[in-house]
Amino acid sequence: MDLYNLTYVLAIAAMIFSLYAQFRVHSIYKKHSRTENKKGLTGAEAAQKLLESGGITSMTIEEIPGSLTDHYDPRSEVLRLSKEVMNGKSLSALGIAAHEAGHALQHGEAYGPLMARQNFVGVANFGSKLSIPIVFLGIVLMNMNVDSGLGSFLVTVGLLMFSAVVLLSLITLPVEFNASARAVELLESNGILTEDELVPVKQVLRAASWTYIAATLSAVLTLLRLVLMSRGSRRR
Repeated sequence: MDLYNLTYVLAIAAMIFSLYAQFRVHSIYKKHSRTENKKGLTGAEAAQKLLESGGITSMTIEEIPGSLTDHYDPRSEVLRLSKEVMNGKSLSALGIAAHEAGHALQHGEAYGPLMARQNFVGVANFGSKLSIPIVFLGIVLMNMNVDSGLGSFLVTVGLLMFSAVVLLSLITLPVEFNASARAVELLESNGILTEDELVPVKQVLRAASWTYIAATLSAVLTLLRLVLMSRGSRRR
């Protein structure tokens, strides 16, 4: 198999893995969304208790549209939960809410990987928008023999810019894993969930972690694909 065809295999592999990760998190989330927690707490109430246990007493918790759109915004220091998580009492809702509260607690203690991600996200977002077009423009110039020097330069710049995207994905992994670990620990230590209830919550959070692994793998494979394509052009 030549390098050009291999790039397609890599792209398809990344897409399949990402689709599987998305399917898995939605199916497990749905499965445990039918079971309410024994204390009858909503996701917002559970998140508030966890924040207070970590010394955060005045954080705003807002409702956000969509499903599984929950996130913590470190810039405005606001916890945003989807309707089904904010008002829901299911084990899935509490697991997701606790995970996002974990991010807020990370921010409160200046957790290293989170701070690094926050400082690097702007550079990576810039790179994600322009890197691939720049690489392809460079490849076109090299293939047309218009200006191979400029084409090679553009490819190199584009690859460096996309490397920032890969680095951001790698930094994100420990941030997400730590938030999930915090969520489980805090739900247990604060007596919000029983040991039996924690089992499905761990399943939900573990499934969610695969989406971040899939995103990282996709970014790495995309970078490799761009490198292989550019090398194929240089050899012509």
